[in-house]
Amino acid sequence: MSAERDLTRLVAGMRPELNPGRYVFVTVDGPAPAGVVPVATIAEREGLTLVVRQEEADAASLAYDYVAGWITLRVHSALDAVGLTAAVARELADAGLSCNVVAGFHHDHLFVEQARADEALAVLHRLAERAARSSV
Repeated sequence: MSAERDLTRLVAGMRPELNPGRYVFVTVDGPAPAGVVPVATIAEREGLTLVVRQEEADAASLAYDYVAGWITLRVHSALDAVGLTAAVARELADAGLSCNVVAGFHHDHLFVEQARADEALAVLHRLAERAARSSV
C-alpha cells in the first residue's frame, strides 16, 4: 500500500486508535535504562527524550510531569503530505486538548492528556466523519 498524500483522504481515512496504557516523556543522558523500552526517542542537545510506558518510568525512577494517552492514526500518511498534522492539531486545540505529534514511517502518533484521551479520540472520529462526508 502506498502512502497517502491527499489531505481529504488522509483525514477521512485516519482511523484513530487509542493504544492501551499510559505514556510519559522522560529525558536521560545516555541510553535507555534497563527495562525501559521506548515507543519513541528524540535526540536533543540536552539529552535523549524517551516516550515510555508510565510503569517502566516508575520502575526505573525516571522523572516526568505529563501522563499521556497514545493515539495512532492508522492511515498510511506520506512523510511529505501537507496538512494532516495541522488539521488534527487545530481540531484538538478547538476542543481545548493538547497534542504532541510524533511521525513514524507509516503513521502519525498523537500523545494527548491521558485523562482526556477518550475525548480526543471522539474529536478525531468526528473530524474523520466530516471529511468523509465532504468528499462524497
